[in-house]
Amino acid sequence: MTNNFVFEKDLSSRKIHVVRQFNAPIEKVWKAWTDPDILEKWWGPKPWIAKTKSMDFRIGGAWLYAMEGPEGQKHWSYVKFTAIEPGTRFAADSLFSDENGNAAPGAPVGHWDNKFVAVGGKTNVVVDLSFDQEADFKMLVEMGFEGGFTMGLNQLDELLG
Repeated sequence: MTNNFVFEKDLSSRKIHVVRQFNAPIEKVWKAWTDPDILEKWWGPKPWIAKTKSMDFRIGGAWLYAMEGPEGQKHWSYVKFTAIEPGTRFAADSLFSDENGNAAPGAPVGHWDNKFVAVGGKTNVVVDLSFDQEADFKMLVEMGFEGGFTMGLNQLDELLG
């Protein structure tokens, strides 16, 4: 891991693999990913900010939020939690939606599997993001996901510091 960070894209398997180490205990990192008040402080690239409409962190529950831009733009996302192992892992399906969580036409579904691993007093977060369709994978990459997600993780690193 260079600078405690790995970002790999594999078009043939339609997967993105990210590993990021944070200089914080696992409980603090887990909370930053699962508590909407903290999540809003780092999720997404500046100057955009995440605003939660609802969060129900349980299997079958969902996080509905908007990415709000500096000109008042809003892009909604709906994240449905499919697995939760408290403190160590959660999985979710994420898609672009309207303000009520209804899927946007043609919205790609990203399957997230997020693992949290304690390494001494630090925490490795391992994110595996996969897509059913190659076109969906390409769309996310072309939208600048790598840069935006990296910026968000850097913001989380600062927040945890």
